[in-house]
Order: sequence, then C-alpha cells, then structure tokens
Amino acid sequence: MKFANLDTDEDQFFIEQSICIIGLGLMGGSLALALRGYCARLIGVDTVPSTLALARQKNVVDLATDDLTEALAQADLVILAAPVRANLALLEKIPLIHPDPISIIDLSSTKSMIVASMNQLPEGFEALGGHPMCGKEKSGLSHADGKLFWDATFALTETEHTTPELRNLAEQMIRIISAKALWIDAPTHDRWAAATSHLPYLVSSALAASTPSEAAPLIGPGFQSTGRLAGSDITMMVDILTTNHQQVLDALARYRITLEEIERTLRNASDELPGLLEKANKNYKKLIDRQR
Repeated sequence: MKFANLDTDEDQFFIEQSICIIGLGLMGGSLALALRGYCARLIGVDTVPSTLALARQKNVVDLATDDLTEALAQADLVILAAPVRANLALLEKIPLIHPDPISIIDLSSTKSMIVASMNQLPEGFEALGGHPMCGKEKSGLSHADGKLFWDATFALTETEHTTPELRNLAEQMIRIISAKALWIDAPTHDRWAAATSHLPYLVSSALAASTPSEAAPLIGPGFQSTGRLAGSDITMMVDILTTNHQQVLDALARYRITLEEIERTLRNASDELPGLLEKANKNYKKLIDRQR
C-alpha cells in the first residue's frame, strides 16, 4: 500500500470520457461538481424526482435521468455513488441491462462485499473499488460541494477486473478532484475504516442518545464536534454497519476495553487516570501526524 505518484501532465485523457454517476446525493453530486469541465459528458442517474429537478436546475450534470438503460448506453465510465447495498444490487443489474463491457468504479464505504461482487462481473467488464474518506453529516444533493474531496484520502481497491487502463483513469480522476490516492486491499480497508469511520459514528450516536435534553443550553463546540456524526443519514449508515459488521464489532470490543479502563480509574479515584489520558493524547497526535 502506498500513495500514488501522479503525473499531472496526463489529465487530458480524462476529457475524452463520458461519465455516468449513479446516485446524486452528497457524494455523487459533489463528484459531479468536481468533474465538471474535465470530461466529455456527465450523466447523472437518480430515482428521486426532486433530486433530478435540482440537478437540472443547478446544471450539475449534462443529463439527469431516472432511466438507467439510457444512461449506461451513453457512458464510458460508471461511478456507483449509491448506498452500499444499492451498489451491490447495481453490480448485479448492470450486466443484465447493458451486456456490453463497461468500466465501473464505486464510492462505497465498505469494500469486501463490493470487491467480491465486482469479481463476479462478466468477462470484459473493468471494475475498481473506491472510497473517498470525506463527507458531511448532512446528506443530499443540496449539500453537495465540489471541494469536498480536497486533500482527502481516496482509497482504491483492486479487483479481478482491474486493468492498468482503469487504474490510470482512477488516478487521473482523483488528481482532478484534488484528493490523494491510496491503494489498499479490501480486508485492510474495512478493518481500518471500522476504526476510523464506522466506530466514530457509533460513539457519536451513543453520546447523542445519552445526553439529557435539559443539558442543551450548555452545548458547545466540544459536543458539536463529537456528536456531529450522529446526524448522518441513517439508511447509509445502516448499510455501512451491516456490510462491515464483524470489523465494526471488533472495533467496538477494543473501544469498550479502553472505556472500561477509564471508568475503573474514575470509580477508584486512581492515580492512573492522568497516564491513560496522556497515552490517548499521544496516540491521537501520532495518528494525525501519520495521516498527514
């Protein structure tokens, strides 16, 4: 695993592509905004009429449609930007309605089930798993932002249908949206994402659920930043948690051990508390330094 070394002189290849983004929510809409002007044509597919209307009103894509067959017929590269289980269903559906080989990249937050499904695609299809490590607690096209991916890590996971050409295309796309490519295998991705993304959502949800309403007047930046993820789209998060449940359970178990240790020192008024907090402080700084 390593960050890709990208050649900024190669961007022109991308302009020849007709790109179909399936799912015009926060991620798909933000990607469309980031790619405008860098490809031959942008096609957006969504099943929600109000989303399609907003996409047309704001000129997010060149064509906004709910007709998947029509969209696929015009696409060179398909980007799956729906929730995880919807993307899994699309990977089964696309070859049935568009048997001609096509290139596919997904943006799902979990990778093992996606990669396994991509490996089952018919011969000739090209497929690559992807996951941009960015987002907001607010969902929907109305919150889309073309700068969402700036300086974010964009995980890329090879499949049995990944070709050098698709690798190159994905790295160009990531460079164009100002993200950073990180090649990683699916099991490692899901284990790391459980610790850095999926567990924080559960911790945030537990905090929000256990905070008494009468404490609201004293909410400040600390609660807002720690509890922010509890406001995330529930359908999306249920998909993520259920398609990575074992890794999330393992992360929860590690977290529970640490939390119980902190609880024990508080209950016993132990002198160990400063040491535990110092250990956490140092590990936080180490993690942030390594991420940078």
